[in-house]
Amino acid sequence: MTQSPPVAPAADMTWPPPPYLPPVAPVTDGHGVRRFDGITYATTPGYRPRLLDAQLPAGEGPFPAVVWIHGGGWLDGDRRYPPPTVPVELLHGSVLAAGLALVSIDYRHSLEAPFPAQLHDVKAAIRYVRAYAETLGIDPARIGVWGESAGGHLAALAGVVGPGSPDAEALEGTQGVGSGDTGVLAVVDWYGVSDLVVLAGHPMPPMPAGAEFPDPYEALLGGTEAQRPELARAASPVTYAGSPGVPPFLLIHGTQDGLVPYSQSERLAAALESGGGEAVLRPVDGADHIFLGSPDIAEIVGESVAFLARHLVARA
Repeated sequence: MTQSPPVAPAADMTWPPPPYLPPVAPVTDGHGVRRFDGITYATTPGYRPRLLDAQLPAGEGPFPAVVWIHGGGWLDGDRRYPPPTVPVELLHGSVLAAGLALVSIDYRHSLEAPFPAQLHDVKAAIRYVRAYAETLGIDPARIGVWGESAGGHLAALAGVVGPGSPDAEALEGTQGVGSGDTGVLAVVDWYGVSDLVVLAGHPMPPMPAGAEFPDPYEALLGGTEAQRPELARAASPVTYAGSPGVPPFLLIHGTQDGLVPYSQSERLAAALESGGGEAVLRPVDGADHIFLGSPDIAEIVGESVAFLARHLVARA
């Protein structure tokens, strides 16, 4: 069902309009699940609008919410689709069954804008959810983030970058709603990059013949070769792992990941713990990137949802 964008009364119109749109009425399915689809949470002239979808469990809210951040090497991906190893019905259904709302977001890809544009968008989505929490049926005080691959990297950054972090103002951005609290209560990071400085020495796996795929790290960071080490440091979650108020982390990573080495999650777990934070590191023995080779994806999803529910629902 296609929803038309809201039209404000002429007396309420301003120019220029705000760089986002308020939610319109949700669609409710036969199971009582409410959906807000394709909400514009931020716009920038010259770029595609950044969209989010929100799903609410049946029943009375407000509900704690999980912000899902897709992967794709910062070059690709779509808020509507998990990695091909994870059925969308399993991911979405598990979150809703736990009494959590699910907010799935798009963000600017790296050839649209280099880092920190992607983190700015994640922060803008969190601000938007808080600004419209009452309309969406979400508890603004109980928000967590969950991402995979590039989305895991962005989820980790969303967790460690806060008011007391180095370069906090530059990393928060002013997209969308523009200002407001972007703190979260829990982070689930599936096989995300944590230290881009170290990873620069890790060779990329060979691409299929004829594939045109830019180097994802160079595309993300931009800048000159001389600038790249400092840009890599600024884009690395380990840089901010000792910031005040960092929430609990669950890191899940395949031990045979050929794209993002398992050692990346080990580094982040160690940095979080040395900074006084809480980090649970869960290896998936023998699994490659996107958990290829894992015999039980449902168990991984269930563990992730249980971790989020423990830190979000328990705060009611």
